[in-house]
Amino acid sequence: MSGVLEGVRILDISQGAAGPTCGMLLGDLGAVVVKVEPPGGEWGRGLGPPFLGGVSAAFLGMNRGKRSVGVDLKRPASAEALLRLAEGFDVVLESFRPGVADRLGVGYDAMRARNPRLVYAAISAFGQDGPWRDLPGVDGVVQAMSGLMSVTGTADGPPVKVGVPAGDMLGGIFASQAVLAALLARERTGTGQRVDVSLLDSLLAFQVVPFSMYQASGRQPERQGSAAPYAAPNEAFATNDGHVMVAAYTPARWPALCDVLGVPELATDPRFVTNGARVVERATLHSILEGIFATRSTAEWMGLLREADIICGPLLDYDGLLSEEHFKEYGMTANAEHPAVGALTTVRGPVRFSSSHAEVREFTPAIAGEHTVEVLAEAGLTEAEISDLLASGAVFVPDQEGDRERS
Repeated sequence: MSGVLEGVRILDISQGAAGPTCGMLLGDLGAVVVKVEPPGGEWGRGLGPPFLGGVSAAFLGMNRGKRSVGVDLKRPASAEALLRLAEGFDVVLESFRPGVADRLGVGYDAMRARNPRLVYAAISAFGQDGPWRDLPGVDGVVQAMSGLMSVTGTADGPPVKVGVPAGDMLGGIFASQAVLAALLARERTGTGQRVDVSLLDSLLAFQVVPFSMYQASGRQPERQGSAAPYAAPNEAFATNDGHVMVAAYTPARWPALCDVLGVPELATDPRFVTNGARVVERATLHSILEGIFATRSTAEWMGLLREADIICGPLLDYDGLLSEEHFKEYGMTANAEHPAVGALTTVRGPVRFSSSHAEVREFTPAIAGEHTVEVLAEAGLTEAEISDLLASGAVFVPDQEGDRERS
């Protein structure tokens, strides 16, 4: 089976997490992804620890399936080299601050002039327009400014950052969706377009449920830990050896849960008889239920709850998740032998097709500029042109990069 994006070529000049994640996802779907890196490699190579073979494990995870071309955009001929490359690509991904790509000579207008069919995805913290346009931003800052941290954590604790780079990951996911939509539009119109994706927009879209509730009520959402603000019980409860997450708020499952817990009278208690009433009385209800859950182990509760068809699950850390049979049998990871770091395991793409292929085909380039010469040759540059670019420092291969860093 072939990948659904087989034949699509993506030039990834982004750095960090959002842009590289977008490129990774599109690469998993079969696109050819060429990563452009500056001297010393993009800054994401230094995210860590841990490091494998001197390369950030996080970087390895986000840049699988790509080839690396070394380009020094501070050198005069570098912009022309990138424009030449872009002539043969379908998509460009960039994550500079708004306006920087234009100043470097590799903005959308310059690339579109060479390739009108190009889809150009610009990923930024706050978008290409508006008062916040020029502000620097990273995931944690955008989480704070998007309202997400105000609704994350417990009521009696401080605002909490989501434990993963949610803005970056969602920015990459939404950018990949936008790129696919723009490619589909190109099939109808014959021309490409610029796609503007911001981490702020992505996190606001992520919060459509609490934001819609706020718009309707005018009330600021409260931080509720593991609970959902619209349903109860729908939260984690401590057992005598861990936690279980229980979602038993529907008319059928609420009395079923009461029966399992040995308190059938709670099902008709006026304080808890409807979901709306239980949401209002959540603190009282949680205290009652947690006292019961604390009497048994997580495994015991899982057996009882699942037998009654209660929606539930144990709280798993990564060790626990990897030990589960479902994780192993469903094939949720990809394994390969990386030439620089040896055996490497990563999370596979989440999409599965019935008649197309989505897989991790190869792993991350170990060194910035690892594939510079072969990619330029594929783009139609002659040996003489490539030699001139190497001599000028506009592009580089690993040995030259190392020499430059040592000089």
